[in-house]
Amino acid sequence: MRIDLERIPIPGQHEAQARTWSIVARAFHERRPSPHRSPWLRVAVVAIAAALIGAAALSAPGRAVLDEVREVVGVERAQPALFSLPAPGRVLVSSDAGVWVVQEDGSKRLLGRYREASWSPFGRFVVAARENELVALEPMGGIRWTLARRDVRSPVWTGSEMDTRIAYVDRTGIRVVGGDGLGDRLLVRGGRGPLAWHPGDGFVLAYADRRGRVVVLDAGTRKVRWRSRPDGRVLDLEWSWNGSRLVARRARARDDLAIYTQRGALFTGFRTPRGVLTAAATRPGTTARAVAIREGAQARLLMPDVLRPALSGPGALSELTWSPDAGWLLASWPSADQWVFVRADGKRIRAASNVAEQFRSGAAPRVEGWCCEPRR
Repeated sequence: MRIDLERIPIPGQHEAQARTWSIVARAFHERRPSPHRSPWLRVAVVAIAAALIGAAALSAPGRAVLDEVREVVGVERAQPALFSLPAPGRVLVSSDAGVWVVQEDGSKRLLGRYREASWSPFGRFVVAARENELVALEPMGGIRWTLARRDVRSPVWTGSEMDTRIAYVDRTGIRVVGGDGLGDRLLVRGGRGPLAWHPGDGFVLAYADRRGRVVVLDAGTRKVRWRSRPDGRVLDLEWSWNGSRLVARRARARDDLAIYTQRGALFTGFRTPRGVLTAAATRPGTTARAVAIREGAQARLLMPDVLRPALSGPGALSELTWSPDAGWLLASWPSADQWVFVRADGKRIRAASNVAEQFRSGAAPRVEGWCCEPRR
């Protein structure tokens, strides 16, 4: 990319050079002869040239060049806006303005000023949280029910066609409430998460305690199935599609990813050869994972079964989200203000710029999930 940048023609470059050398040459010819050549003359010539070129850079053409350089941070030839999704489904997004739903055709709807959210199991509803309220919403924005609690966060929804549960965190700890808003109760006093429901039958919840241990318990009986050793702060928890593996991403741990079996045995650890793991996502229907790595100032996206990085560039990738059909991966690239869609085989990339502006946000919008079309 550095070579490509060096080849960018600077508007007004040749005119600036001509003016610079004209001034330098005139100064040289008008100088007084000296029997001893001073090395400071060469320094002065270089300083004058640098100052003039610097002034040219601060001119309107120079600013245009700087803007052009900034634009290449990210995917070049990106679309100026998110016009559509490359796969079926809808994306749930949180921004400074609130929670949004993005349709496949690119249309967006602001549901309200909530700070985080997640989909219901079949995409019929959304559960959202703000400071002192848990809210169940329809994807078009209608409110189904609300529950007043202090410092609500991290809501996650699970269940079957007949029975669903929502787990969330408030000031008292980890709580569980029915999908109809009834039966709210405290499950783990002082618990803080993150939270992840097991995708199988029953209501089995994984969470991380204050000591950095991963805990899996039955939400009905409150019986702990297993507990891991403390091994650093847990940032994310994610079950594989069939519940056979639980993936924990940790901070400052021996392994960036710890992968546990259903019985709590440490199946394996994933450690990047270089750099820091910034995001990971298991491809639906498989146990294969896409991972984002930061090596110094560079980001790298590694796709399952793709031998080379599918994406690389300055900054860091903060989130990875698979489409419901597992055909595309959405990578959030905050430093470029882009969303980048990468096909599962790594052979095609689509990108949309100006993401923060589209979601009325100063900070990078957060992708909360890419869900299926709702079942009827």
